[in-house]
Amino acid sequence: MKIDTEIRHVTKPGVNIFLELGFAPAEAERLQTTSHKQISDTQMLKQQLMKELSTWIIEHHLKQAEAAKVLMISRPRVSDVVNQKTTKFTIDTLVEMLSRIGKPVKLV
Repeated sequence: MKIDTEIRHVTKPGVNIFLELGFAPAEAERLQTTSHKQISDTQMLKQQLMKELSTWIIEHHLKQAEAAKVLMISRPRVSDVVNQKTTKFTIDTLVEMLSRIGKPVKLV
């Protein structure tokens, strides 16, 4: 059996993907607005969690390798946290790291 991998359509950046998928214009606009808000909210939450982790590292005068041992992650992953590389982490992963250092997370 052959798997079809042919690219038939590419959506250009900035185009409303929901319009491309065939939604009515008003619904496409609503869906796009909602998705942008969800993405923004997720990004902001990840940044807040990373800031807490970074602050903890600074307050405890830890080197990245030391923080990595406590957080049970690699040193490059600590660097990603400190440099706010939010796309490299899920919210679950960040919450788990905060739990390891005794900082419970409460979502309100």
